[in-house]
Amino acid sequence: MTELSLRDSYEEKYGFRTPGKPSFETEKGLSESVVKTISDVKNEPDWLRKFRLKALHHFLKRQMPKWGADLSAINFDDIVYYINPSDRKQATSWEEVSPEIKKTFERLGIPEAERKFLAGVGAQFESENVYHSLQEQLAKKGVVFVDPDTGLNPTEERIKNLRLNKAAIEHANQMFRKWFGKVVPIEDNKFASLNSAVFSGGSFIYIPKGVEVTQPLQAYFRINRESMGQFERTLIIADEGSKLHYVEGCTAAMYANDKQSLHTAVVEIVALPGSQVRYTTLQNWSNNVYNLVTKRAYAYDGAAVEWLDANIGSRVTMKFPSVFMLGPGAKADILSVAYAGKGQHQDSGGKALHFAPNTTSKIISKSVSKDGGHATYRGLLHIAKGATNAKSTVRCDALLLDEQSRTDTYPYNEINEDTATVTHEASVGKIGEDLVFYLMSRGLTEQEALSMVVNGFLQIFTKELPMEYAIEFNRLIQLEMSGAVG
Repeated sequence: MTELSLRDSYEEKYGFRTPGKPSFETEKGLSESVVKTISDVKNEPDWLRKFRLKALHHFLKRQMPKWGADLSAINFDDIVYYINPSDRKQATSWEEVSPEIKKTFERLGIPEAERKFLAGVGAQFESENVYHSLQEQLAKKGVVFVDPDTGLNPTEERIKNLRLNKAAIEHANQMFRKWFGKVVPIEDNKFASLNSAVFSGGSFIYIPKGVEVTQPLQAYFRINRESMGQFERTLIIADEGSKLHYVEGCTAAMYANDKQSLHTAVVEIVALPGSQVRYTTLQNWSNNVYNLVTKRAYAYDGAAVEWLDANIGSRVTMKFPSVFMLGPGAKADILSVAYAGKGQHQDSGGKALHFAPNTTSKIISKSVSKDGGHATYRGLLHIAKGATNAKSTVRCDALLLDEQSRTDTYPYNEINEDTATVTHEASVGKIGEDLVFYLMSRGLTEQEALSMVVNGFLQIFTKELPMEYAIEFNRLIQLEMSGAVG
C-alpha cells in the first residue's frame, strides 16, 4: 500500500514561531532557587511557596518511570521552567494583548471562535495567561473562570484588573484552597510533583449550585520557545446540580534541531452531587514536545464526568484520564483516541475506579498507527469491595496502516465485588487493499480513501464534539494523512 507523509502541513498552520523577547525567564534547569524565583515573581503567600518546595523535594527523590514510553531523552537541565512572554497585565479584551501574541492567536482562530460559540476563553502563551474572558451573564451568576494565580490569591489588584465579581471570587477561593492538590496530591507521581513545584498558568473554574453553562469554556495553550517547559494547572469544581463543558486545545512551534520541549500538566476535577462535567482535549503538539499529563476527577453522588481525549501531536504522550466514583450512582465516560505517526509514541487510555454502589463506567479507546508510529492503550478498571451492582464496559480498538507501525494493549481489571457486571472487548485491524481499491473505483484518490476510512474509524469521537470542534478535528486528521504520494 502506498505510504503518505505525516504532518507535512503542521509547520505552516501551527508550527510557526512568534518573534519577540520575553519580559522575564528563569535560568535553565530546576533547583530550589528557580522554584523560589517563580514564587517571588508571582508574589505568592508563604503557604504556596512551601507547597512548591515540598513538591520539588518529591520530584528530585523519585525515579523516572520504568514502564511506558521511553523518556530517557528528556534533559531536565536543558529546560527553561518559567517564561513570562510580556510585561503587560493579563488582558480582558484582545485589544489589550501585545500585538505579536495577539497575531499568533488570531492565526490559530481563537478570537473568532470566542465570538462565535464560546462562553469564555483563556489563552496561555509560554508560562502565563495573556488573556481571560467570561460572558457577563455567567459572571453575574457567580461562575468564576480565572488563572491559578487569581484563584489561589485573589488580591484587590487582580480583582480590579480582571473586573471580577468580588463576592464570587472570594467564595470560589475558599473552594479552590480546599481542593487544590487534593485530587492529585504532590506525591502522586514524579511528573505531578514537577508540575506542583513549577506550575504556572492554566484554568481555575467554579460553577455554583444549579448553574448550567450551556456553551463551552475554552483554554488554549501555546509553546513558542524551544527547550521550554509548560506546566499549567487546571482545577474545576462543579457544585451540586451544575453543568459544564470545558475544552482545551494546544499547539507548539516546530524546531529543526533536536531540542525538546516539555509539557507537564495537572488537571483536577471535583464533580459534587448531581453535577455534570465534560472535559474535551484536542492535543496537537508539535513533534518536539514530550506531553506527560495527570488528569483525575472525583465524582460524588449521582455526578457524571466525561473525558473526551484526542492525542494527535507530540513526540511522546503519556496520559490516562481517570474518574474516582466516590458516591452512589456516579458515572464515568472516558473516550480516548490517538494518532501515532513517524517518531511518535502515544501511550494513552483511561482509568475508572468504583468505590460506591450502583456506579457505572465506560472506557473506549481508539488508536491509529502509521509510518512506524507506536500507539499503546493502558487502562485500569477497579471495582472495590462494597461497590455493589457496579457496571463497566471497556473497549479498545487499534488500526494499523502499515507493516512498520505498532500497537500494544495493557488492560488491568481489578474486580473485588461479586455483584459487578463487566465487559471487555479489544480488536486490532488493518485497512485492506480491497477496501481502498473499492473506494478509489468510486472516484477517490488513495489519500482520500485512507482518510475516509480513518475518519470513519474515529467517528465515535467526532460525533461527541460540538460541530465546530468536529470540523477542526477532521481537518487535523486530514493534515495527518496529507502529503505527496511516494
